[in-house]
Amino acid sequence: MLVAAQEPISRFYAPGHSERELDRLSTQARMYEPFTRQLFREAGLLPGMRVLDVGCGSGDVALLAGEIVGPTGVVVGVDRAAAAIVRARARAKSQRASNVQFVEGDPTLISLVGGFDAIVGRLILMYYADPIDTLRKLLAHLRPGGIVAFQEFDENGCKSHPPSPTYQRCVNWITRTLQLSGAHSSTGLELYRIFQGAGLPAPVLRLDGAISGGQSAPYDALAEVVRSLLPAMEPFGVATAAEVEIDSLALRIRDEVLAANGVVVAPLLVGAWARHQG
Repeated sequence: MLVAAQEPISRFYAPGHSERELDRLSTQARMYEPFTRQLFREAGLLPGMRVLDVGCGSGDVALLAGEIVGPTGVVVGVDRAAAAIVRARARAKSQRASNVQFVEGDPTLISLVGGFDAIVGRLILMYYADPIDTLRKLLAHLRPGGIVAFQEFDENGCKSHPPSPTYQRCVNWITRTLQLSGAHSSTGLELYRIFQGAGLPAPVLRLDGAISGGQSAPYDALAEVVRSLLPAMEPFGVATAAEVEIDSLALRIRDEVLAANGVVVAPLLVGAWARHQG
């Protein structure tokens, strides 16, 4: 039995949950999927396990975990955004992932019957005011010896080379908007401290990144983040729609990078995992 609490997440999720933003998240998930799969493999996720996916969004990480645990395992994804949960359920149904279920609610407040063999999450702790306390609360759902595996951004690694002024301006806009909304875009570098602060052993860490150049590089990826954040950027005084010129932003980034025969680096992804001894 699952009981979803309705208290809000501790931080404002500035990108929102529009259909376009959910599409963007799925595109981003495809880029990071190999890194998350490798983290889960190293952490020890196995067939038959019961897994809790924290802040599941539209289900990308939960569905990946569902592949790993197989038909004898169970994955429960929890997210407070109703629109994301609706999409996640539809995706699970279309993929016939009967071992994956989704519940609306704050993962730190929800009541769940039965323990979990693993708690996982990607890009979620950055939105909590106190990620140590958040992780400590989540551990109440974990069985002794269970696995904790999270991935978070290190925005410091997001760049172009040679530097594209427009690309760098986008990174600055995004970082500033996230900071003003209460999120931390470099939580990945804090995972070592967060895990230990929550009472876990020092985690095993890994660092992954995506780099590309040429005509096929995903120049629209950063522009789409800016598009999602633009409604928050203007009230925060970070940038105006006139400054951003969102409809031509991806093309301007592409033209600058191609002119320099350069490359672009997506935000780095820090992964951490440990076993709970409690």
